[in-house]
Amino acid sequence: MANYVFAVALGKIGSYVADILAGGNDAIIWIPMASSGTAEQAETLNDFAAVEADANFAEQTGTGWSRITHDETGDGLAYAFDATNNRGEADSNDLVWAGPSSGNTTGLIACYDPDTTTGTDSTLVPLVHLDMVVTANGQQVTFQFNSEGWFNATRT
Repeated sequence: MANYVFAVALGKIGSYVADILAGGNDAIIWIPMASSGTAEQAETLNDFAAVEADANFAEQTGTGWSRITHDETGDGLAYAFDATNNRGEADSNDLVWAGPSSGNTTGLIACYDPDTTTGTDSTLVPLVHLDMVVTANGQQVTFQFNSEGWFNATRT
């Protein structure tokens, strides 16, 4: 596996986070994955329904796993420009699952949901895939983002 940005999200993540922080019904949805394809396999997948329909990907729905929503209400969601390193960085609070007892994970996908009140998988925009290899054993799982957050973009 590898960490990668979905092609549909290139150049848009900062804008999506800014929209969420402005308030409304949009959010970042974190989805644990039972199987994760490569960046090349994800290249043409423009919504989460397409991700799920691709045989290389599968959401983890075992006991204790669930989607986690981050919006503007205290989830630590932020996007800032790092002038020292000349890049934009997206970050949020760590993700915690109380004690998944079945179903292992290979990764985690962050999606932008433009409307959490009516959203479906076909309206979720996949943003990034992050490696998260976990063997479920009933213990709490905490996915901790590094000091640079879960996404950063630089000019080339």
